[in-house]
Amino acid sequence: MTAALPELVDYFAAELLESTGAAHATPAPDAAGEQRRMLAALLTIRRPRPIPAHILEGVEALLAHERENRQLILAADLPTLVDDGVELPGFPADRVGFWRGDLTTLQADAIVNAANSQMLGCFTPGHACIDNAIHAAAGPRLRLECHEHMRAQGHLEPTGTAVVTGGYQLPASYVIHTVGPIVTGALNEGHRAALASSYRSILSAAEQHPAIASVGLCSVSTGVFGFPKAPAAQICLEAITEHFGSHPDSTLRVIVSLFADVDEAAYRGALEGVVAR
Repeated sequence: MTAALPELVDYFAAELLESTGAAHATPAPDAAGEQRRMLAALLTIRRPRPIPAHILEGVEALLAHERENRQLILAADLPTLVDDGVELPGFPADRVGFWRGDLTTLQADAIVNAANSQMLGCFTPGHACIDNAIHAAAGPRLRLECHEHMRAQGHLEPTGTAVVTGGYQLPASYVIHTVGPIVTGALNEGHRAALASSYRSILSAAEQHPAIASVGLCSVSTGVFGFPKAPAAQICLEAITEHFGSHPDSTLRVIVSLFADVDEAAYRGALEGVVAR
């Protein structure tokens, strides 16, 4: 039998207090909503370590139930830019779609996570970053797999690379993690080159993986990493054009997630730039 929500909260609270030297766990709150928020916070701040089987099954059953009760979007059903009437010489509009939505609801073979160099997710409860959202929806095994990757690698994840992991309780089967550049001060060519490397690495990893035929992209580095959205969108579309130019027989389907108005404006503007060229 899997653990119920109050037991999950008690377990992870006790684990946290034990790791910080406290003697006893505080009792779980009574209201289910408060319990769920506490569980989310405890899992966010939890360091990667093994979990007893019935506790892990309880967490994953809860996440699976939440996933099944969300409105999921099938990547194969989303229109491409050609379907939307966009035809650009040299640009793979038949392989690329723009979609206004939340990547954690996308049923693609893979989605992209804008990670940090520690590759373990965001440890700030409630922080509105894609790294936090993906780890929260995927469950604790994602952090553990990332930890094993980092332990085997023995150093921080370099900027501009891509790492494929399982998707666990996400609708997507895989997550492609990339560390984009951090922009402080004026945007320079080094920043641009690093972001282009991230997108090239993402697309190459997807292309080479035998089980990935569709990938949902996020806007890498444009949150707390400070990369301006308009040039980031242009770099993304240029990397996509370059990738399909060098892989003319590719059947990879790319969905660009436009999460907010500012993202949509940036990508629509970048697409106009492609037309202009």
